[in-house]
Amino acid sequence: MTVRIGTRVIGGGNPAYVIAEIGLNHNGDVEIAKQLIDVAAEAGADAVKFQKRTPEIATPEHMRDTLRETPWGTMTYLEYRHRVEFGREEYVAIGDHATLRGLDWFASPWDVPSVEFLEDLNVVAHKVASASLTDIELLQALRDTGKPIILSTGMSTMEQIDRAIEVLGTENLVLMHATSTYPMEPDEANLRMIRVLSDRFPGVPVGYSGHERGLQISLAAVAMGAQAVERHITLDRTMWGSDHAASLEPTGLKNLVRDIRIIETAFGDGVKRVFPGEEAPMAKLRRVPA
Repeated sequence: MTVRIGTRVIGGGNPAYVIAEIGLNHNGDVEIAKQLIDVAAEAGADAVKFQKRTPEIATPEHMRDTLRETPWGTMTYLEYRHRVEFGREEYVAIGDHATLRGLDWFASPWDVPSVEFLEDLNVVAHKVASASLTDIELLQALRDTGKPIILSTGMSTMEQIDRAIEVLGTENLVLMHATSTYPMEPDEANLRMIRVLSDRFPGVPVGYSGHERGLQISLAAVAMGAQAVERHITLDRTMWGSDHAASLEPTGLKNLVRDIRIIETAFGDGVKRVFPGEEAPMAKLRRVPA
């Protein structure tokens, strides 16, 4: 089974679909968002992803009045959420920029009004954040759009994943193995889950959404069969914000995409043969002919 998002096809032996997760790393600045879109395009990524919230709905009640130090001064967590949230005008600007750079773009909606907001902008797909996997009302709204859905499975039990997929169905679905630790240490990666999810949901493409430092674990995920890879990106890991430290800088993303494509080339077809490059060494080194 394959899933088409924009002009790309995920699964079926196609190249891994690389998603550059901008999330909130734009810090509420459209120009930074555009710069990050440029980073993704120049690295050879397939898509950029954002996050869309209705702050009054998506902010947990116990967090709303918590004070937070920000570059704009001390404010409540709810005020901060409003400060970094893009509206329609900003999304039109960044969506158009992504399209002009040849990238798919979509977002993780965190509540039902955000699904309607993104549908009005005609996004090509929707992403379910790991934190939203148990939000049945949101999953139903996403299912009803008929759009491809990418489901991250961090901070979730297998029973919770089963329930989410009962709601979403397996058609037009991409599963992403994830561990929602920021940044994630290698001993929490649990990459064997890629095969477990593939076996449990036959035909559903399974990818990997990573929050680790460096590239090794994401590249190992591709070698273990991940058909999509998502990583947060930033202009500078030292920038203010909760996701920057676990993000890739421009050179890191470029190297990730380069190395994914090298690994895919190296997969081959599994048919044993003597390659042309082996002919000369064979003539020189093999003493007993077949």
